[in-house]
Amino acid sequence: MFYHLLKYVLLGPLLRLVFRPRIEGLEHVPSSGAAIVAGNHLSFSDHFLMPAILKRRITFLAKAEYFTGPGIKGRLTAFFFRSAGQIPVDRSGKDAGQAAIREGLGVLGKGELLGIYPEGTRSHDGRLYKGKVGVAVMALKAGVPVVPCAMIGTFEAQPPGKVLPRIHPVVIRFGRPLDFSRYAGLEDEKAILRAVTDEIMYTILGLSEQEYVDQYAAVAKAEDAERKAAQKRRLPRMPLN
Repeated sequence: MFYHLLKYVLLGPLLRLVFRPRIEGLEHVPSSGAAIVAGNHLSFSDHFLMPAILKRRITFLAKAEYFTGPGIKGRLTAFFFRSAGQIPVDRSGKDAGQAAIREGLGVLGKGELLGIYPEGTRSHDGRLYKGKVGVAVMALKAGVPVVPCAMIGTFEAQPPGKVLPRIHPVVIRFGRPLDFSRYAGLEDEKAILRAVTDEIMYTILGLSEQEYVDQYAAVAKAEDAERKAAQKRRLPRMPLN
């Protein structure tokens, strides 16, 4: 009930008023039945803008850190994400991927829409990164189509680290559903999973027109942070008078 209150009364109208997103290809999202909506991930705002414009309810797999913050702020954040239809997924440990797949298949098994960001984390620089194969596993196991989605302009509106978004044009673009039924029963084949995932990411790339990096976003983010830290350590100290 609170999901619909957020979408139609509290948050949805505000987001549409502030961002005034232009929607393209909404007809490609199935009006019924299970499907995966796979998109790029540029901003914290992505979690709420897409659900606000979809006619159907969509459930996202979200990182568990959004649900485990300390204090009143943490509890309010957790309540907000759960009310918005987000499912917490622990991304640490060797079983993290399997847990996410189980949760996702549970959503699809109920004939619902599942939202997922194949990159696994937000892009720290606005580029599109290599997709993880979990999206392919779920698509093949559940036998559902994958609707590619591109969020355009949300990185500029609310880049990582910025709490309050700025006014910036936003486009949400959906592509034609991708059918992978030709790979039915091959969800344990690594080469097939990589091929399916790469096809999804290539389609998202065509919709978003981002620069593509053939590297996982988390790895690139860590390398960039280490590079900046090394540069900071090398900066000469100013002499004290």
